Amino acid sequence: MRQRRFEGKAALVTGGGTGLGRAMAEAFAREGAAVCVVGRRQEKLDETVAAIEAAGGRAIGLAGDVRDAARVEAIMRETAERLGGIDVLVNNAAGNFICPSERLSYNGFKSVVDIVLLGTFNCTRAAFESLRERKGRILNIIAAYAWHGEPGAVHSASAKAGVLAMTRTLAAEWGRYGIRCNAIAPGPIHTEGTDSNLWSVANVEELVRAQIPLGRLGEPDDVARAALWLCSDDASWVSGAVLAVDGAHHLHGGTLNFREAYDAFVGGMRSAP
Repeated sequence: MRQRRFEGKAALVTGGGTGLGRAMAEAFAREGAAVCVVGRRQEKLDETVAAIEAAGGRAIGLAGDVRDAARVEAIMRETAERLGGIDVLVNNAAGNFICPSERLSYNGFKSVVDIVLLGTFNCTRAAFESLRERKGRILNIIAAYAWHGEPGAVHSASAKAGVLAMTRTLAAEWGRYGIRCNAIAPGPIHTEGTDSNLWSVANVEELVRAQIPLGRLGEPDDVARAALWLCSDDASWVSGAVLAVDGAHHLHGGTLNFREAYDAFVGGMRSAP
C-alpha cells in the first residue's frame, strides 16, 4: 500500500526538470506533497509538472538560475505563497562534465562551483524563514567523490565537498529551529544525460559496473526512495548524515579503481569525430 508521508506538505526541488530531480519531484508528489520544481528551462519544468498532474498530484514549475540570489528569493516567496510554505528543500541543481584538471578552464571551474556550492547556499538561505516556521528538512545531493576524489572531476568534487561541509554545519547550527539537514551521495546512475554523454562511450559502463559490489548501475528511483525516507518523519532524529546510494561503489571503487574507466572515457572523447 503506497504511503502518503508528505500529505499536506510542500517540497521544492531544484534541477527538477530532468534526471534525479524529476524522479524525486514525482516521488514526493506521489506521497502527497505539493511540489515546486525549479530549473533554467521552463519547457522541462512544464514536462515534470504535467507528469505529476497526470498522476493526480499538484505541482508548479518556476524557472530560474540558482546562482541568481534575487531570483532565488523571488522563487521561494512565490512557492510559499502558492503552496502554503516550504517543508522540504532538495538542493539538486548541478553542473558537471568530465575534464582533465590540466585542461580545465578557470571559468569552467568557477561555473560548476557557482551552480553547486553558491546555488545550494542561495536556495537554503532564501528558504530559511519558511523552513524555520514549518520545522523543515533540507536534502543536499552530493557525490562520494566529495570525500575520496575522482579523476576528471576536480571542479565538481570541490563544489560538492563544500556542500558536504555546509550540510553538517547547518545541521549543527539550525537544529535549534527544528530544521534537519542531510545529504545523499548517489553513485553511478542511469539518466538521460549520463546515458547519452557517459555510458555511451567505449566500455565505460562495463568498467564502472565491475567496480560496484551490487553489480549494477543505479536508477533515479533508487535515489528518490532514499530522499523520501530522509525527508520523512521516519528519519526524524537523523540530521547531519550523508547516505551513499551507490551499491557500495564508494567502498570498492574510488579514485584508483575508477582511473581505468576515466582513461577509457577520455580516450573515447579524443577519438570521437
